[in-house]
Amino acid sequence: MNTSGSEIKVFSGNANIPLAENIAKALGIPLGDSLIGRFSDGEVFVNINETVRGTDVFIIQPTHTPVNEHLMELLIIIDAFKRASAGRITAVLPYYGYARQDRKAKARDPITAKLVADLLTTAGADRILVMDLHAAQIQGYFNIPVDHLLGVPILAKYFQNKNLEDIVVVSPDLGSVTRARNFANHLDAPIAIIDKRRPKANVSEVMNIIGDVKDKNVILIDDMIDTAGTITQAADALKKFGAKDVYACCTHPVLSGPAIERIQNSAIKELITTDTIQLPPEKKIDKIKIMSVDNLFAEAIRRIYKNASVSEIFE
Repeated sequence: MNTSGSEIKVFSGNANIPLAENIAKALGIPLGDSLIGRFSDGEVFVNINETVRGTDVFIIQPTHTPVNEHLMELLIIIDAFKRASAGRITAVLPYYGYARQDRKAKARDPITAKLVADLLTTAGADRILVMDLHAAQIQGYFNIPVDHLLGVPILAKYFQNKNLEDIVVVSPDLGSVTRARNFANHLDAPIAIIDKRRPKANVSEVMNIIGDVKDKNVILIDDMIDTAGTITQAADALKKFGAKDVYACCTHPVLSGPAIERIQNSAIKELITTDTIQLPPEKKIDKIKIMSVDNLFAEAIRRIYKNASVSEIFE
């Protein structure tokens, strides 16, 4: 058990309550009794309706759209638990917002991913649990422990059960090659890479394909899909290069702006994603298949609570 002998409690912000409920259920405990609401002027209030003194508290709150609302909510929840004398506070961010602003891409850019790390620590988080950070080095922005879960095994399992033949795993850009290779290892498949140039933000231009995709079932893999411009252009390019069926998968279904329409009208046969971000009903089109991360997060929380290794889950 935890060295402090404290009990475990799981609470949720408003960002993804169904996921939090499923994680608590997988742990065999009820979701903590709290209310996170708004005053009439929009300020966040937090009511914790049970004692948490000395307990090991896990707060589940992905920071997706509206990102500032969800982030501010999380910071205030952490502060409330800190002041309620919680024994240890772990902020569980299945999706870490602002992760794409992880460096100065041009002069005078902010590094917002680092700012968010500082805010979480200052609010009182003792530990962070995340999944598929856009840039793994964000772990180094924290001076507290960070456990980093991987979505690849969950997504790969879908295709292992599908028994597709002639699979090629495709990286949509040079930056995702390591992820594509890890995914391909699960399926014992070769990889291909799309070499593209991006003239400006949210606009991508597909140039060339490195590898053989002709008459193959191809699987595009990325950590997140936002406006879906990159992934749908990649799918169309793969079709032009002779690919048979095009599947896409990602851990985080950000799916903002024209994303759903683009996916619906694209060459993508199926998009496999997870529930790190709760999709509203209007975004749940037939092409999209959702795999849950609840058991993986429950196992990670169980191991953190027992002071056991989290990395062993993936070995």
